[in-house]
Parts: sequence; structure tokens; C-alpha cells
Amino acid sequence: MTTESMPTPTPAEAGAAPNPRALARARKRRSAARFWREYRSHRSGLWGLAALVLIALVAVFAPQLVGAGSQSVTDAPGGALESISGEFPLGTDQFGRSVLALLVWGTRVSLTVGLLAAFLCVSIGTVVGIVAGHFHGWYSTVLMRVTDWFLVMPTLVLAIALATVMDRSMWTVIIAIGVTTWPTTARLVRAQTLAVESRPYIERARALGGGHRHIMIRHVLPNVMPLVLAQTTLVISNAILTEATLAFLGLSDPTTTSWGGMLQDAREAGAVSAGHWWYLAPPGIAIAVVALSFTLCGRAIESVLNPKLGVAR
Repeated sequence: MTTESMPTPTPAEAGAAPNPRALARARKRRSAARFWREYRSHRSGLWGLAALVLIALVAVFAPQLVGAGSQSVTDAPGGALESISGEFPLGTDQFGRSVLALLVWGTRVSLTVGLLAAFLCVSIGTVVGIVAGHFHGWYSTVLMRVTDWFLVMPTLVLAIALATVMDRSMWTVIIAIGVTTWPTTARLVRAQTLAVESRPYIERARALGGGHRHIMIRHVLPNVMPLVLAQTTLVISNAILTEATLAFLGLSDPTTTSWGGMLQDAREAGAVSAGHWWYLAPPGIAIAVVALSFTLCGRAIESVLNPKLGVAR
């Protein structure tokens, strides 16, 4: 056999060191597969995930499902407060618009506000928690006293105050929720940061010259992310409920359709006293279903990441 016809040895056969990036990717794939395998064993988590996927698809394809003009007041297809019928499966509102169409459009606003507000809340809480847990002395003291002040103040009252002094818009609601609900996340992340930094490999990283930024980003943050992920799913449900409350109180953008805004419109239209339940029940049930779905997913994720919790399957 000639030299040209001999097969080229692979790096493993040649004794070469494996690619660290390839090993890291393979380890991440195995971790993701193990996480999904454990998550699938939680029936409640699967039900919550299926409901969230369905609701997300409804939000994405809302224009194709109900049409872009279904929110128009001037071109409403029906009469005021019509009951359930074949043409209007959930009846109409006080302007003659289909409640089902408004419910579909409200999915977009409610999910967007919930997700963005939760992202802002978790981001602030994670940064404050890691910094307060990593640094000691007056840094940690000041941060935790500020956290305690936000923690003892009623969240809804602070959110109402911010939404009152700022312009009525979706971004105002997002900011009002995000900057008032982060203390719980900060407390949890700080406790986890203190536990991580007590481990021996953190001491080795410091001995090898690792600075504060290196330790917080490369060592602490990856270890607190599972806790942050589980906390995010729970924060989203609370954010959606808070958005519905602010919209019900008339503090959201009146030009956008949300589930809380639908409840506010139903109250103003006298649906409670007149017994028009088809106007009140759908947005309330939708809020409850989304909040429950995120809670079920959060409990399942917590059980997978920390089996000692013993969450029921």
C-alpha cells in the first residue's frame, strides 16, 4: 500500500487533544437532553408548556386568525353587548366588536408585557444579587438595605404610583412592574452567590489571578442561572397579573387591547350589574390560565434543577 492510499488518522487516533469547544458543546447537549428527559416526567409541567405554546401561537398569528380590523370601533360587525351566537362565539362588547377577536389580540399585549417586565425584573435582581453576594462591606450593606426597602413596600402601590406619574403606555407598565418586583429575585440570587463563592474552586480562581469581573461572570453567573430560570417563570405569571390589575385600574394605554383592559371596559359598560358574563369571563379565565401555566412550568423546572424540593409530578 502506498503512502498516498493510506487513510488519514483522526485527531483522536493521532493522540491529539480534543477540541475544548467541541467538548463543551457536547456537554451542553447532554445536559439539555437530561433536563428534557427529567422535565417530561412531570405531567403538570407538560400541560403548562403545551398551554403556553398554544397561547404563543395564538399571539403570533393573531392578524391571520381574527383580522387586523377587528379592533376598530367604527367598523364593528355586531351590535352592542350581543350574547353568544354562531357569528360571535363569545358575544360582543359595548361597541359591537367580537369579544373573541379582542381576546386574541389581548394575548399579544399581555404576553409582551409579562415577558418584558419579567426580563427587566430578573435582570435587575440578578445583577444586584450577584454584586451584593460577591462584594462585602458597605457595598453589600447599601444594596441590601435598598432591596429591603423595596421588599417591604407594597409592590402594587409602587407600580400604581409609577404608572400614575408617567405617560400611559405599554412601556410605562413594563417599567413600573420591572422596577418594583426585583427584590425577591435579588435575595434569592444573593443567597445562591454566597453558597457558590464558598466553594474551593472560587479560591483557586482568585489564587490564579481572577478578578472580580471574571469570577462573577465566568463562575458565579453560570451557577445561579438555573435558579434565575426557575424564578423567571414564576415572575412572568406575577407580571401578567400585575399588568391586568393596572389595566383594570385604568393606568395602561387605552389604545391597546389587553385582558386587563377588557375587564376595565366591561366594568365601565356595566357588564357586572347587567349580567353580561360573556364579556367578563373570557379575559379573566385567560389571565388565570396563563398564570397557572407559567406556575406549573416553574414548579417543574425547580423540581428538575433541585430534586430535593420533592415537587409532585
